Amino acid sequence: MKLSVIIVNYNVTQLLRSCLLSLQKYIQEIEYEVIVIDNASTDSSWSDLIPEFPNVHFISSEINGGFSKANNRAIQTAKGEYILLLNPDTEFEGFYMKELLDFADSQPSFGCLGVRMHDAEGSFLPESKRSVPDMFNSFEKLFTNFKKNGSKSYYRNDIEENAVAEVEVMTGAFLLIKKEVYEKIGGLDEAYFMYGEDIDLCYTFLRNGYKNFYYGKVSILHHKGESTIRNDVYLRRFYGAMQIFIDKYYKESKPVQYSFLKAGLKLRYQIEKIRLK
Repeated sequence: MKLSVIIVNYNVTQLLRSCLLSLQKYIQEIEYEVIVIDNASTDSSWSDLIPEFPNVHFISSEINGGFSKANNRAIQTAKGEYILLLNPDTEFEGFYMKELLDFADSQPSFGCLGVRMHDAEGSFLPESKRSVPDMFNSFEKLFTNFKKNGSKSYYRNDIEENAVAEVEVMTGAFLLIKKEVYEKIGGLDEAYFMYGEDIDLCYTFLRNGYKNFYYGKVSILHHKGESTIRNDVYLRRFYGAMQIFIDKYYKESKPVQYSFLKAGLKLRYQIEKIRLK
């Protein structure tokens, strides 16, 4: 089997249904499977999709252990040569999966691949292509992303939206990976509950000598934010994920950068808490 699509669901039944319909419509000429793991949703309506999509393998988790743990569990059952981590709030828009797989096959040191994403209004989502966080681009990101265009160094604005290029970090909303390589590097780090795990995974590929690619010739719709409740729990998880990342990669090796990043995260977290009130 060529491809296993892995989707983690949590309380977004209608978005998940639209996602599955788009896969059904647009993935052709490939032997593939779809695995949906429900992360102990409080809304049980996702189970209504089981008879509607008989070819999808549904897994019910008794606990919500987070995004990384759910993906790693589902991937254990995957039969595909490649795995596609896909958010349930995304939709395919064309017959491009074979093109992406052919491209991945042509790269001898393939790590992962992401595509151009846009929201429901058609606006490009800059997190489609990013840099690995460091002291400089993180401070720029933390304290300039109130601006419409965001950070020029964190979000790779030097690369055209429609380009195909090596890029350090893509988003876990759509991430194509060779299963053998994913297993070799240890998969997603389960220390992350949600957020940050895609950055860590992309960086792990790079640290192990693999190349990551942004494929801007094709795009997906990402209903960004519609599956996220922005409250204090969200803030703790988001900034907590960034803290895990800098603890892992900067605390021992780059203590000066670590101190600045830690202070910046703490300050921005307090600013965001005030904005929520």
